[in-house]
Amino acid sequence: MNAAYARLKSRFARMALVGEAGAVLHWDASAMMPPGGGAARGEQLATLAGLAHEMLTAPSVAEDLAVAEAGSGEWDGANLALMRRAQARAAAVPTELVEASARANSACEKVWRTAKAASDFAAVRPHLEEVVRLQRETASALSAALGLSPYDALMDGYQPGVTAAEVEPVFTAYGAFLAEALPRAEELQARRPAPTSPSGPFPVPAQRALCQRLSERVGLDYAHARLDESLHPFCGGTPTDIRITTFYSEGDFAKSLLGVLHETGHALYERGLPAEWARQPVGEAAGMAAHESQSLIVEMQACRSDAFLTFLGGELHRTFGGNAAPYGTANLAGLWRRVERGFIRVDADEMTYPAHVILRFRLERAMIAGELSVADLPGAWNEGFAALLGRTPPDDARGCLQDIHWHDGAFGYFPSYTLGAMAAAQLMRAARRDNPAMDEELARGELLPLVAWLRDKVHAQGSRFGFQDLLRHATGKPLDPNDFTDHLRARYLN
Repeated sequence: MNAAYARLKSRFARMALVGEAGAVLHWDASAMMPPGGGAARGEQLATLAGLAHEMLTAPSVAEDLAVAEAGSGEWDGANLALMRRAQARAAAVPTELVEASARANSACEKVWRTAKAASDFAAVRPHLEEVVRLQRETASALSAALGLSPYDALMDGYQPGVTAAEVEPVFTAYGAFLAEALPRAEELQARRPAPTSPSGPFPVPAQRALCQRLSERVGLDYAHARLDESLHPFCGGTPTDIRITTFYSEGDFAKSLLGVLHETGHALYERGLPAEWARQPVGEAAGMAAHESQSLIVEMQACRSDAFLTFLGGELHRTFGGNAAPYGTANLAGLWRRVERGFIRVDADEMTYPAHVILRFRLERAMIAGELSVADLPGAWNEGFAALLGRTPPDDARGCLQDIHWHDGAFGYFPSYTLGAMAAAQLMRAARRDNPAMDEELARGELLPLVAWLRDKVHAQGSRFGFQDLLRHATGKPLDPNDFTDHLRARYLN
């Protein structure tokens, strides 16, 4: 390791600390901050974003990168390559644009909260127009520097190395599968007895304790984690200070519980990253599709399996009491694996969920390309949803206002959800192959063997592999969407 690379490692560690401070402020804004703090918080986050950007684009960074040598180690080589990638992305975008985007995103996200509640697209439209304008400007700058299309340049910020040209045929093939499989799944579902919902109320303190107990059982260490409440469940914080959130309803414990299990998958990934490479690019997660694979392998692949539901039913009955029948395995499966052409992405079943993502992928590509104006977004949304799932949202709250992502400046993010679901199915198939006793373990509520496999195959690898190479390392092949459709056939068409 020469002196230039040593200086770069020190600088990137300091930048990571600035990012960690911003992550905690983001969590606080969603979970704890009073409404009146929004304007000041926007300025704080914009300033931190600007500082990190200035640190990365300082002339000395380019000078050190030009002469840096990482030595012969694979990890150091990957780290240096990721440093160069980060600097190239940052150098393409002026600090003023970074700060303007941070301010616009923060302002739009605050207005979105009330606009969504009132189903008032007009209220947030001018703010979203400004966000989109700045995102297009950013995409254009990145495109010129990286040699990617503007939309691919944004995607590259969330899942490096994956392009729209790769995603489009995967999504087209899934649309064809869904058109054939969804009616069949609905028909089979209609023949079965309707599941029975457990009778509430379900006290929030009992739900909170259950959520923490089960997330601990999956492997989350609360010496390094918190569980709080927010409007939109998420996992944030830092690898040693994990912040997960959910929301509770006394009439339905499932949303809080399944949400926490999902976010726990994210949290375990962060906690399992290689500590010896903390605050270095190679020590970070391998991208958002990789991250989503970790939340979905926990929530969808493991915790909604028949095996785990056998264990979970007993836990639920002991927690909430009442009639034991609704907590039976088949009944829980009927409740939590029900296919439905619903309007809300976060409530969608795993078969229709990709349709929600495909819609957003197409719309955001069109907005970034200048082919769709923000003013026309509600109509385009409704038309696209009807084409994919045969229904038209009754209002914008259940249409284009339902997600925080665009209003917070996240364009190019949505494909990661479905790529992650496909990767989760592929990883689970490989984990079962390597551990034939997995279902027996899940039936006893034992998830630690699965988590240990993920620690070795995924978490501990940081970002030294790209998405496809990470899957090759863990499963022996690149992304194979057939593993996902095979999983759906087995779960919903038999």
